[in-house]
Amino acid sequence: QVQLVESGGGLVQPGGSLRLSCAASGFDLDSYAIGWFRQAPGKEREGVSCISRKTGSTKYADSVKGRFTVSRDNVKNTASLQMDSLKPEDTAVYYCAAVVTGYTTWCRRDSAGYTYWGQGTQVTVSS
Repeated sequence: QVQLVESGGGLVQPGGSLRLSCAASGFDLDSYAIGWFRQAPGKEREGVSCISRKTGSTKYADSVKGRFTVSRDNVKNTASLQMDSLKPEDTAVYYCAAVVTGYTTWCRRDSAGYTYWGQGTQVTVSS
């Protein structure tokens, strides 16, 4: 069964940290760029970050730059999003997604073309 499963969400105080994980099964993540997205209630889905297949090239939304770090482990077939200095406005459901690509240095924060999506994990930043 092909699927992506996120984990690591939860409730954290402002200024705290969380690490989200994305585990792939049923397909080889090595052939895919990975994107992280989030959607808050009443808001459109936002592309938070992405990471390329091989070289680890990354992109970040301005709202998270310097606070979030995306990474991947192609051997373990996983990706991660380290979130530090969290703010209340980071509260959302976070999703990982995968898009197949022949380019090793490419990724996109736009959700178009992403084939596989996880079920989402809730992140709540509140005191």
